[in-house]
Amino acid sequence: MFTGIVQDLVSVVALDREVDLQRITLNLGSLAEGLELGASVAVNGTCLTVTAVEGGYTRFDVIKETLTHTNLGELAVDDRVNVERSFRVGDEVGGHMVSGHITGTASLNNLIDNGHERVLSFHAEAPWLRFILHKGYVALDGASLTISRVDRAQNTFSVSLIPETIARTTLGKLTQGQRVNVEVDSQTQTIVETVERMMQDQETRNRLISA
Repeated sequence: MFTGIVQDLVSVVALDREVDLQRITLNLGSLAEGLELGASVAVNGTCLTVTAVEGGYTRFDVIKETLTHTNLGELAVDDRVNVERSFRVGDEVGGHMVSGHITGTASLNNLIDNGHERVLSFHAEAPWLRFILHKGYVALDGASLTISRVDRAQNTFSVSLIPETIARTTLGKLTQGQRVNVEVDSQTQTIVETVERMMQDQETRNRLISA
């Protein structure tokens, strides 16, 4: 589990591609201190398992499923990624609880710079946009954010970034069309799916009664 508070923006130092597998090596610097093999680290919001550690250099194996459904397959050497080590009991939860299981990706379709604020609008897939609610939570590339606007007719949602988020995460460097990893809030998803199921069951019961 993670908190959605990005701890550092780090560089990709090596990419080794094999059939349906990509090994990613990151320079975690001091974040690698005490990191053990098998530990979980969120890379652009995706929960990955540590497979090798040498000093600050840390390697992760990324399988086809993850490469297909996240933006990790688009990385190149020297790209920078958001990193957060796993949550420990007693840590401050500054964002919201995040699992590192990516729901899907969304592409940036509009960017507005307004002084110290940057508003990013993303085009999302309709099936999971129903879990995106105004003033609700969402994790983008692992960063916990509050949703500032939802346009269901256009399948878009927006977030507003403060200078700290712009400086410390990948979101401050996005360009038009780039994809981010999205994880919807699990509590919101559970509530929406429960209500939908109850309504569907009620409609089924009503049809049986009137038949």
